[in-house]
Amino acid sequence: MDIYIKPVKKAAMSGTVRIGDIAEVFADGAAERVKSLKLTEMNGGSRLISVMDIIEKINRAFPGATVVNVGETDTVVEYKDPQEKENRLWTFIKAAAVTIMLAAGSATAIMSFHSDAQMSKVFENYYYIFFGEHAKNPAVIHLPYSIGLAVGIIVFFNHFSGKKLTKDPTPIEVEMSVYEQQVTDNQIDTLNEEKNTNGG
Repeated sequence: MDIYIKPVKKAAMSGTVRIGDIAEVFADGAAERVKSLKLTEMNGGSRLISVMDIIEKINRAFPGATVVNVGETDTVVEYKDPQEKENRLWTFIKAAAVTIMLAAGSATAIMSFHSDAQMSKVFENYYYIFFGEHAKNPAVIHLPYSIGLAVGIIVFFNHFSGKKLTKDPTPIEVEMSVYEQQVTDNQIDTLNEEKNTNGG
């Protein structure tokens, strides 16, 4: 019998961890039995489950079966407290603090760039080119530029007022995804080192 498994890279749960909790399973007529096989108990911390652990459990229950892995080779399982409730006030405070810091940092970066590039002089030169006279801080140039800058930021980040402009992931979502993958890879390396140090 051929059994195909597709483990995920990361999972969060408590209590008994079964194969079906961390992997998709295809096995003709035996998928549910494979999914119900117990791997470990999660009572706290993080644990690394190798695809070899999964194959060993399946081979014990189904001697002679051929197990084919089409997913991850290592899965990090983190403990998730089932009693823990989200503190909405604390979440709002964190979101507000991050928003303020990002806004202040972005504004500082834009103003520093404009100062270094002497954008005021550029705008005055544009005004002279188009209208033939000198003007200090011409609003007719500043206003469309400011509107264009805001529109450019909205289009680039693909987000406005909590709504996406397109179905594509935003640059922040892409960076967060890359960051989460790197954190998970680091966890896998650390847990593998601990496993090897403790003799498996």
